This record gives sequence, C-alpha cells and structure tokens, in this order.
Amino acid sequence: MAKNEAKKVEKKPGNVPENAPPGLFINAQYLKDLSFENPNPLDAYKTATEKPNIKVDVNTVVKKLPDKAFEVTLDIKTEAKNKDKVAFIAEISYAGIFTLNKIPEDQEKPFLLIEAPRMLFPFARNVLAETTRDGGYPPLMLNPIDFAALYQKQMAAQQQNQKKN
Repeated sequence: MAKNEAKKVEKKPGNVPENAPPGLFINAQYLKDLSFENPNPLDAYKTATEKPNIKVDVNTVVKKLPDKAFEVTLDIKTEAKNKDKVAFIAEISYAGIFTLNKIPEDQEKPFLLIEAPRMLFPFARNVLAETTRDGGYPPLMLNPIDFAALYQKQMAAQQQNQKKN
C-alpha cells in the first residue's frame, strides 16, 4: 500500500506554499503586549449602573522583515471614565507575521495597513474583552473597525502635509 503523505509547509516568515495564489499569508500571530490598569476597582461596583465614557485609540505599525515578510502590530488603547475619574485603562499590542505573495509593490501598503489589521482585530478584541471582564467590568466589545477608511484618512493627511511642505 502506498502512503499518502501530506506535504509539510514551513511557517517561517517569507515562506509561502508552492503555486500559491497572490495574497497575504499569515505565518504567525501573537500577543505582543498587554496592560490593564484598574485605579479605582471599588468604584466599578458602586457605579455599575452608570455607563462609562470610553475613549478608543487605534494604530497600526508595520516592520519590514526579510523575504517579503512583515510584522504588523495592531495597537489599541482604551480609557474608561466615570465622570472625571478613570475607571480603567486597557492597552493591547497584537501582532502577526505576514508574507506578501506576488503583490505589486504599489499595492503592498493597503494590504499591510488594511487587510492585515482586519485579520488581527478579532483576536485583539477578544483578549481586550476578557481582560476588562477579568478586571471586574463588563467585557469591552469593540465595534468592528473600518481599516480602509482609516487608511484613506491617513493617506489624505499625508498628501495634505506634502502640499504644505
């Protein structure tokens, strides 16, 4: 009897399967940094009926690696306040190693700043929700983020800055 052996594909950065279609390949994903500050934990129980004001900042950082591979880090910082008192601050950096396969150079940036963070976001959101829940608050369930709109806004701001200079 002949053995059917599955071909092992290495997950190292820059490696894509033979005859792979053009696209973005995830080689790895991981929690890079996590911080949760709970300066007034007893207030969470006193003001449980009040909905805190939550500020969310999102940033994406891309770092070039060898062989068409990139580390993309999704940074999310949240700050919840009840009136003027900080309820909690939660920060997460969730990253992935991505390889671009047969992507034209002029299209690399949108793939790395739109598609890669879109793939990372559900995992970062889950970690953030569990962290806030473990901190004694209801899970913070962030709404989906439109990374394409953020990218377009960033490109428009860059173009405007270039016109000024």
